[in-house]
Amino acid sequence: MAVDLSQVSHVSTEPGELPETMAAWVIREERYGEPTEAFQVEEVEVPEPKAFEVIVRVMAAGVNYNNVWAALGKPVSVMKYGDHPEYGHHIPGSDASGIVWKVGPGVTRWKPGDEVVIHCNQASYEDPEVHGLDPMAAPSQQIWGYETTWGSFAQFTKVQAQQLLPKPKALTWEEASCYGLVYFTAWRMLMTRCNLQAGQTVLVWGAAGGLGVFGVQIAKAAGAQVVGVVNSDEKGELVKQLGAVDYLNRNEFAGMMRKGGETPEEEKARFGVQRAFDKRVREILGDKPDIVFEHVGQATFPTSVFTVKPFGKVVICAGTTGFNLDFDVRYLWMKQKEIIGSHFANAYECMKANELIESGLIRPVLWKTLGFDGVAEAHQLMRDNKHAGKISCLVGAEEPGLGKTAEGPGAVYAEVG
Repeated sequence: MAVDLSQVSHVSTEPGELPETMAAWVIREERYGEPTEAFQVEEVEVPEPKAFEVIVRVMAAGVNYNNVWAALGKPVSVMKYGDHPEYGHHIPGSDASGIVWKVGPGVTRWKPGDEVVIHCNQASYEDPEVHGLDPMAAPSQQIWGYETTWGSFAQFTKVQAQQLLPKPKALTWEEASCYGLVYFTAWRMLMTRCNLQAGQTVLVWGAAGGLGVFGVQIAKAAGAQVVGVVNSDEKGELVKQLGAVDYLNRNEFAGMMRKGGETPEEEKARFGVQRAFDKRVREILGDKPDIVFEHVGQATFPTSVFTVKPFGKVVICAGTTGFNLDFDVRYLWMKQKEIIGSHFANAYECMKANELIESGLIRPVLWKTLGFDGVAEAHQLMRDNKHAGKISCLVGAEEPGLGKTAEGPGAVYAEVG
């Protein structure tokens, strides 16, 4: 059945009651490929909330690279995980702002009509790790909207009640939808996993991208000096605006990027460019960085390990250029450096980080807002690295600029390509 996209911002029920069906962008295994091919709009049933679950009417949804992976079916197929086998399809989206529409049994903190943002970590209430270690260590841990069926690119989404956070009042719907996954990930990487301290120095790869813009701001807010790596001078000026002391244009050091399978001669040449990059970082910061903020993976990891100072930390949460890492391990053990893995954040970390958004100390960086009809295009822009900061797509919000209920700085708008 064809879906009338012009009516997506309208629903037929009041808070507390769900319609039978909704419009949703859906990925199915048989059409894996580029986002513009894999994403298609379908009419699907609206799920009912079970115990400790909440149905949220999505007002806007943020775009993340995880659902580029979902579209491609790489590096793994999402259909094998979470509740996908039960439903046979995937509704993408791991960021959203919206309105609580219906609550399941046992939910007492939230009620229909509450305005919220959603963090994307889910875990079973029954796992003991949730109650004493860290929900991120729970066997049931999964990322909503990637490892689960009911993501945010639909009129309604199903989440656990613990995923809800109060919507910052000074943000519009699109501004509030765009930061959760990347900001909370960056927060855990730097504040929890690296124990970032005032006076330290940080190198941030992809500093104008979704993760990087928050890595820069968090480091600055913590009293650290930060230098960003970007692929244009326009983006460099953006990261300086966000608090970086300076930036490096990686196009000037293109030869340092690991492609895999280099010959000895090619590796020698690559290493020479890597040393030049390291020298430039030291010129900016006065020394090697204490922390390198990694999410690029294969192409940059050898440089990260080489560039971080002795006893320094390379913290990594992703591998957008590849997850098989090849580097000279002598620079790791001889200089006693650390490699730290990090994955999203727990509810408490999300809550504390969200308070800094509410206060205006940390600001979302929004590059582009599209309508609901632009969801596939938005993921293709991210796939092709043609974005700066975050992309948001309106769902229930009829136009940009709605949802703000208090004065405040709002988002930074990144006017770069």
